[in-house]
Amino acid sequence: MQLFRSTVGRKLVVAISGQMMVLFVIAHLLGNSSIFIPGGINAYAEHLHALPPLVWAIRAVMLAMLLLHIYFAILITLENRAAKPNAYAVNNKAKATFASENMIWTGVLLGLFIIGHILHFTARVTPDIAPRLSSLTSGAVFDVYSMVVGSFQHGAIAIIYVTAMIVLFLHLLHGIQAFFQTMGWNSDCTMPSLVRGGKVVAVIFLLGYSSIPVLIIFHVLT
Repeated sequence: MQLFRSTVGRKLVVAISGQMMVLFVIAHLLGNSSIFIPGGINAYAEHLHALPPLVWAIRAVMLAMLLLHIYFAILITLENRAAKPNAYAVNNKAKATFASENMIWTGVLLGLFIIGHILHFTARVTPDIAPRLSSLTSGAVFDVYSMVVGSFQHGAIAIIYVTAMIVLFLHLLHGIQAFFQTMGWNSDCTMPSLVRGGKVVAVIFLLGYSSIPVLIIFHVLT
C-alpha cells in the first residue's frame, strides 16, 4: 500500500495508531479507577469476562495498533538517522526536548512493560500471582482486588509500575502534540495550547495510574 511506502504515510500510521492506544489507555484508567469503589474493580472484571468476543476483539485491534506503531516508528527513526548521519556540524536542538529526543527509547521501555504487564495481570503467570491463584479465586469469580493489592504490596513491583508510568508520561509529553503536527491540525496560534493540553493529559495518566500502587504501598488501599 502507498500509505506504508511514503514517509508521510508512515508518520500518519504512527500518529493514528498511537492515538488509538491513547484512547485505550484512557478506557483502561477508567476501569482501573473502579478499585476506589468498594467491590468496583471485581464487578468491572466480571463484566469484562462476560463479554469475551468484545474483549478479544479489542485486544486484537490494540495488538495490531501496537505492532504498526512499533514497526513504523523504528523504521522512520532508522531512515532519519541514515539520511543525515553527519548532516550538521552544529546540532541545533533549540526546539528539542528530552521527551522528543528519546521517543524511541521510551517506546522500547513501554513495549517491555506491556509484555510484563500482560504476563502479570492478564496471563497471571508471574511469581507473585501464580502460586496464589487458588486463594484469589472464589468459585468462578476471580478476586481482582486482592490480586492487585497483593501484587503492589511488593515494593519492587510498585516501583517498576510507577517508573513505567513516568516513561509513559515522557512518551506522551511529545507524542500527543506530535499527533496534531503530523495530522496538520496545528498552527502557530494553536500549538502552545496543544502542547499544554498534551502535558495535562500526560500528567493525568501519570497521577491516575501511579496513585493505585502508591496508595497500596502506604496501606490506604488494603
